[in-house]
Parts: sequence; structure tokens; C-alpha cells
Amino acid sequence: MKKLSLLPLCWLLCWSAGAQVTFPVNGIADPRTGSYAFVNATIVKNASETLPQATLIIKEGKIVSVGNGVVPGDAVVVDCKGKYIYPSLIDIYSDYGVPVPQRAGSSLGFFGPQQFTSNTKGPYNWNQAIKSEVNAVDIFSQDETKAQPLRELGFGTVLSHQKDGIARGTGVVATLDGKKENLVIIKDKAAAFYSFSKGTSTQSYPTSMMGAVALLRQTYLDAQWYKNNKPAKEGVNHSLKAWNEDQQLPQIFETTDKWSGLRADRIGDEFGVQYIIKGGGNEYQRIKEIAATKAPYILSLNFPEAQKVDDPADARFVALSDLEHWELAPTNPAAFEKARIPFAITAADLKDARTFWPNLRKAIQYGLSEKAALEALTKTPAELLKITDKVGSLEPGKLANFLITSGNLFSEKTVILENWVQGDRYEINARTSNEKNGQYQLSLSGPDGTRQYTLEVKNNGQATVTDKEALTTKFNASGNMVTISFSLKPTTKVIGTGQKDSTFENKQAGSLIRLSGVDYGTTWQGVGADEKGAAISWVATRVKEGAVAADSSKLKAPPVLGKVVYPFNGYGNEQLPGQETILIKNATVWTNEATGRLEHTDVLVRAGKIAQVGKALAASGARVIDGTGKYLTPGIIDEHSHIAAFSINEGAQSVTSEVRIGDNLNPEDINIYRQLSGGVTTSQILHGSANTIGGQNQLIKLRWGADDESLKFKGADPFIKFALGENVKRTAQAQGNIRYPDTRMGVYEVLNDAFQRARDYEKAIKAGRKDLRRYLELDALVEILEHRRFITCHSYVQSEILGLINIAEKYGFKVNTFTHILEGYKVADRIKQHGSNVSTFSDWWAYKNEVRDAIPYNAAIMQKMGLNVCINSDDAEMARRLNQEAAKTIKYGGVTEDEAFKMVTLNPAKALHIEDRVGSIKTGKDADLVLWSDNPLSIYAKALYTIVDGTVYFDREKDAQMRAHIAAERNRLIQKMLAAAKGGAPVTAVKPTPQVVLHCEDHEHAEGVLTVDAFDY
Repeated sequence: MKKLSLLPLCWLLCWSAGAQVTFPVNGIADPRTGSYAFVNATIVKNASETLPQATLIIKEGKIVSVGNGVVPGDAVVVDCKGKYIYPSLIDIYSDYGVPVPQRAGSSLGFFGPQQFTSNTKGPYNWNQAIKSEVNAVDIFSQDETKAQPLRELGFGTVLSHQKDGIARGTGVVATLDGKKENLVIIKDKAAAFYSFSKGTSTQSYPTSMMGAVALLRQTYLDAQWYKNNKPAKEGVNHSLKAWNEDQQLPQIFETTDKWSGLRADRIGDEFGVQYIIKGGGNEYQRIKEIAATKAPYILSLNFPEAQKVDDPADARFVALSDLEHWELAPTNPAAFEKARIPFAITAADLKDARTFWPNLRKAIQYGLSEKAALEALTKTPAELLKITDKVGSLEPGKLANFLITSGNLFSEKTVILENWVQGDRYEINARTSNEKNGQYQLSLSGPDGTRQYTLEVKNNGQATVTDKEALTTKFNASGNMVTISFSLKPTTKVIGTGQKDSTFENKQAGSLIRLSGVDYGTTWQGVGADEKGAAISWVATRVKEGAVAADSSKLKAPPVLGKVVYPFNGYGNEQLPGQETILIKNATVWTNEATGRLEHTDVLVRAGKIAQVGKALAASGARVIDGTGKYLTPGIIDEHSHIAAFSINEGAQSVTSEVRIGDNLNPEDINIYRQLSGGVTTSQILHGSANTIGGQNQLIKLRWGADDESLKFKGADPFIKFALGENVKRTAQAQGNIRYPDTRMGVYEVLNDAFQRARDYEKAIKAGRKDLRRYLELDALVEILEHRRFITCHSYVQSEILGLINIAEKYGFKVNTFTHILEGYKVADRIKQHGSNVSTFSDWWAYKNEVRDAIPYNAAIMQKMGLNVCINSDDAEMARRLNQEAAKTIKYGGVTEDEAFKMVTLNPAKALHIEDRVGSIKTGKDADLVLWSDNPLSIYAKALYTIVDGTVYFDREKDAQMRAHIAAERNRLIQKMLAAAKGGAPVTAVKPTPQVVLHCEDHEHAEGVLTVDAFDY
């Protein structure tokens, strides 16, 4: 039985798992079996069980025993005294060994040539972003250059897949051993992967987040239909076939932020799938909602770097939310542990792999327990992938995948010495021993006989040789090499490696002993020269271990951090505001009802509703707001808005009725708060105007701080966006545009064709056809035919307005609302006959060719013709002053104050079919109210309080306090960032935070508009 210490094992390389019997040998066969016994180690079997002074025995690439087993006679014994043994780590989100595809072209979406069909050759899905037929195992190859950095981090196993597309196919589990591919693969199809990114696809569809959601939903339906019907007419579809086969695997969904994670989970819920979600790093900001999904998560340690904010002119462009995220991002793993959400940790997304361990230790400093950290890198990924029989802990029968470390794996001073993968040894830092502190007996043998000294080692760079008195000593230990120089002249001076004393040798001339040698663990030995220059040999034997220096990471005080607020920006609240009982006293109340304006009147709000309207009201325990000299109105309703969404247009096709604005709401859009400050309480968020038939709209209430689902106006009728005119036929981008239609005539025919297809589809549904493919695009159109979904149509030119009315009447439905409608005054009689509402601008004109005939009297003329007229914004800035836009109709057309104000309150409520809930002040209606400082149609009027469902979401006095808090918090974080940079933390250039403001014509993820008030949010 051979016995070796750990470090001298450097030379040993061997095979461990038997001959490669399915491959021919070129030469003489030389099968070997590796049998090793690692003794005297602290063995961490798993995150819950640690064995002191234990033995690990492996043979032929597998673990034989863990604990105190009898060492086999043929085993190589490795002394691991003072060392730890851990299971090797598992990375569940890697692309190791899989080629990274490159984009072969470009997709310009709205503003360029279109690619309507897939350019993937073969019997595959119609959309090339669906790549479910791709199996990573088929394209996997062992790659030593990429395996080594992962092994150096401690990983022994990875789940690898091709990170490309919305459906990405399956991943392969492989070890990071250097053997051939067939010997390192643990599981050939281990999980199926998805994302919201189309990746290298150059196909035009989808161009938006909501388009990606719709494509996923439709593909689920298509796959179910394909499985149940095996349609001969459609032929073979390998993508759908693979999709169905992959549903039995763990389903992993990559997301980029907290909202994407919630969005993905809802898709899974719809189709009975529980995704494992790869997070974006800011889930701690909505951890309660994340926990409610019941989804396991994969977390990266890609924390944001400090920014170079020393220049105030640059720093002002960094939003407070970005500064706060820099501070709080390391709390993300701890938030998952505290919320008891299962999670794995990945090295994915790191710009520099060397930041993995510093960032993990930072996460521990910020609250993550070491136990949870180890489980997230071993047990949890193994369980999620159902490979606990192979890896994830140290148990007999499992692969011999383990780490040998110099100490506790999570200690800042610990180094990974070796990483064993499938029984094969990979040296990581084996030549970098642990600190050698302790007391040694130093023996020198030379011409003058043997001399004995005491060597006190403080650390790898400081030591003192003592002979009755301390001697001047220079000491250095690097790897397994040791050098010692000391003078026979006594001194108390100790010189470390990093300290230079150029006169040391001169001062000690004639008395200096120089030694060099090798560290063999508890014994060092080597050769040297005595003070006369004669050759000597030496041995140092440790007789007493020194106290291990305290881990500096343990000494760091818990950081002082800011609070998570809702929403996560300067105007957020630590606690979401709640409904109150509110009594507004002695205001001038604009009821929008037959009672008109009521002077010196009280309004009582209870349980989110208007409970009473009258004089001298009283309510025990109510919050009383003095309305004396002030005006109380219903909340403003914006019929046409594009705020609070991550994307607005799915512009790749002429008909995209399958997409839904509600699938990509952005509840943290600062424009929600800004519009609350202008008295807006309800907005219809419309799809853009890129398509003849666009996507489904979403009506929201401006509940600042709520999540995306809670923004939605529950129980409201569903609407959809249509569009006519220049945007639809791509007048401004005609060159290179091949998307039908290219003329106004074509627009008419797109409508005609779409509703004929919808009618045929409706008939097939009613006929009970079991083989009918469910089609999300046509589902929405059938809802229109059946008067269950209603149209808001972008319109300008009278001829097109009349054309759509003709189509609607042909197919038996009504256009609910014509929006923009700048030539509405020309055809108001026909619109009235058809029964549509109208929603227009007060005085916009001349911004493109088809609005040349726009006049500011449009709203007043249509109102006098008996139409229900609304004034809308279609603009995030204009929505803050819709009260003033309504006032313009008094100047242009002589509309009364009451009727003018109804154009932004009661009239849009009627157009949106919610007048029974909002739009006026009446007992029983929703308590959506605004208290103004002045007549609400005055340019001097300010919203003092904006109340939605009985909850105060804007309070002007509190707003002033929050502005002061924002300034103080910004200063604190900038000072902290500057201190971090001064302390040596990685620093990147300032990254201005863009404010994304979307409009009708915006495509994909619109470029952000950089504003100088970015610090406000």
C-alpha cells in the first residue's frame, strides 16, 4: 500500500474508469484502474453532513466508501490532514461544449425589409425561433480549453445547451473530465429550454415581448393539435414532434428580470407546466410574487459593478433605481433562501469567471447561508435534473467528483487544491498550500555538525528563527517551495515577503544562513549554505500548529443597506399603500351626474367605493381631508395611451390579433406616477399602429407599486387595436418594404380577408370539429364577430373611416371607437349612424401628410353632432395635462366646462364600457377621485391628491418629502460607490439610465429617451 501526501501527487496521471472498449486502440492496450484512499480529511458529504478525520475511497471513477472504511491494499493513500473534501459543483445553466450560433443576417422589424417565413431547411416549424428539434447532445464536444476554467471554479458537472431561440431544444448533462464525449455524458436529454429571445433568427416575427409570448402560446396549442391529430395534410413537423417529446423533461425558462419570470410562469400555468426559471438578478425586488409562482430558480452571481460617478455631470444620468440595485443585487440569493424558494446557482453571465467566488462570498456576507450556497451548487441542481444517483453529494456508488480544498470552501483564504472528475485528478492550486503558520523544529546538518533552532511561522511571508533570542529572518513560502534566510546576530526585526530591505545582506555579512527546500506537508526539507558558505542540508518539522488567522470575510460587519421599495425607484414605498376610509370635506364637487357641481360638499370613501355624497358628513376613524376652496372630480381616464408596457408594436405581420399588451406590462414605468400627479387614474394601453389588425389592448388602473397583474382593470370588456393609414401601409418606409398591404386598397382587403377567415373558423368551432386547430389570431377576431371584444381604431382619413365602417357592417360588428379621427368632423354623421365613439387630440396637426386637414374644432363639431367625444393623449407627457387638453375645446368650439371635462372622464368611461364603475362621482362607484387646488380646467390647477379605489397613490405634500429623500439617498449611494471604487472594487464607465417612452409607431424595444431628470426615478 502506497502512502503519499497530497502535494507530491502532482506527477500522477491515470485512467480511472476502465478501457474505452467501443473504440479501437492504436498500439498496445494499457488499461489501468485508479484506486485511492483520501485519509484524515474533513469530508463534507453534503450541505447537512460533515465528517471530521474521515476517509474517502474511490475506485474506477466512482466512490466506494465515505467515512472510516478500511483502506484497500491496492489503494494509493493520500494524506489530507488539514484539508477539506467537498462534492464538485454543478452548473445547471451552461453552454460548455456547444457551439454558439452566429446571426446570418439582420431583422429590422418595423423599419426595414421583412422575412416572413423561416429560412431553416427541412420539415421544421414555420418560425425559425422555435428550435425544439435541437439536441445539445448531438452537437456537444469535449473542450479542454473551456473545461479548465470551470474546473478551477470547482465545477465538475454541467448542464449544457445551445442558448439560441425561443424554444431551444434539449440540454445534455456532462462532466468536465477530459475523456471522449461518450464517456463524460451523464444524461443525453436532461431538460428542455425556452426564452423570450428569438436569438439568431432573422425572421421578422416576433419583434416584441408580447409577440414572443404569443408565439410560445400558439406553439403549445400547435403541438397539442399535432399530437392528437397527426394531420396528414400538414405533413411531418420535427419541431412539434420534438416539442411533445421534450415535455416530459424538466422545463427551464431563461428570463432577464423579475417581471419576465412572472410572465413565463403564467405561460406555464396556462399549459400545465412548472418551469425552472433562470432569473435576471433583481427578483429580490418582488420576492413575494416570485415565491407565489412555486417555481425553482437558477440564479447568476452577475452583480452590477460600481460606476464611475465622480463627475456629477455624468452621475445625474444614472437613475436612483440603478444605484439601489448596485447596492442590493448581492442580497438576491439570500432573499430566495429566506422565502424558501428552491434555487441553484450558476456561473453563467459573469463577464469574468474570476468574480464567481468573490461574488458568492459577497452574497454570503449579504445574508446567504453557507449551507444554502452549497446546496444551490450541488444538491438542488442534481435534484432538479434527476441525477442525484450520479452527483450532488459524496456517497458510495456516485461518480468520484469531488474537490480538495485548503479549508472551508466559503472562506476567503481557502483555495481549491484539486478537482477530481470521474476519478481523474485535475490540479488547480495544489502547489499553493494553505498558510504554514505554526512552530517548527529546524535542524541544520553540515561540516560543523547539527544545529537546532525554533522556527515560528506567522504566515507565508513572515517567520522568525529563534536561538535563545530572535534572529533577523527573511521567509517566503510559495506553493510547495520554501526559502529561509536568517542571521546569527540577534534582532527583533521581522521582514516579510512584501517588504524590501536592500541593506539586510550587507548588515549581516558573514553571519547569514540561506536555506531553500520543499514543503512535504508537516515536514520541510532542502539544502542551503551556512554563514561560511559551506553546503548544508536542513529539515523543519512542525511541532505545533499555529492559530489559523481569522477569515476576513467573517470579520466583515453586515452591510448597512437601503430598503426594497414598491415600485423599485425613488417614488416607491416600503409598504404598498392601502385602502382607507377617507372623508373629503367642504369641496366643490364636479359630479359629472345630473346633479352637476355641488358647492361645499363632502364625499365619504369606504372600502374602495364612494359611500356617500352630501353635506356635513361624519365618519368615525376616517382620514379627513379639508377640501375648502378646492375641487373634487372623478379621476381622468385616458382612452389612448402607450405607457406601462415593455413593447407596443408587434409589427412583423399585417394581422397580429394574437398578441396582448397585458402580457408585457411594465408596472414600474415612471409615467404611471407622473400621470397620477396629473389626475389620471385609468388608462387604456393600446397596441401600436404598425398593423391593420394589431394586438389586444389592456385597460389599467394606475395603482402605483402594484405588480403587473394588479394593474389590470378587472371585469372590464376586452378591446383590440386596429389601424388605418400611413403607418399600416408603411408610407414612410416604403423602400424595401415587401409586407402586404402597400396601399389603402390593400388595407381594406386585409380586413376583408381576416374576417372571412374568422367567420369560417367560427363556423368550424360551432360545428364541433374535433380536429380543428385552435388559432389565437382568429380566436380574437371571432370574439369581435360575437360582440365579446371591441375595436379601437387608429384613423385619420375620411375614406378609410368609411371603408372600415363598411367592412364592420358587412360582417355584423361595430367599430367601438375611432381614435385620432382627425377628419371625423367630415363624416360625423356616418359615424353616428354606425354608433361609434370618437377619441381625438385637442389640437395636434401637420405632423404627417394625412393630418393636413386636422382642425382644433374637430372635437366640438363631433360633440355637437351627438357623438360621444373623448380627448386622449397618445403621449406620456400630454397625459399629465389632459385636463388642460380638454379645456382647449372651450376655446375651440365653445363647449361648456362640464362637457369639456367629461371628455376626459365620463365620456372615455362610456367608450370603454366602464361608466358604471368610474367617470363620475356617485354613490356605489369606484372611489377614483382627484382633489385639485383650482378649477380643474385651469392651467393653474394642481392635483393635490389622486385616489384610486380608495387608495391615495399621489399626495403632493408627500411627493415633496420623497424628492428630499431621493436627493439624500442618491448622495448616500454615490458616496458609497465612490468609496467602493477607492477601495479597489471593479468600476465601469457611467451607464446612463434611459427612460423608454413608447408611441404608436415604435417598434420592438424602442430606444430609450434619455432625460435629465433620470435621477427622479
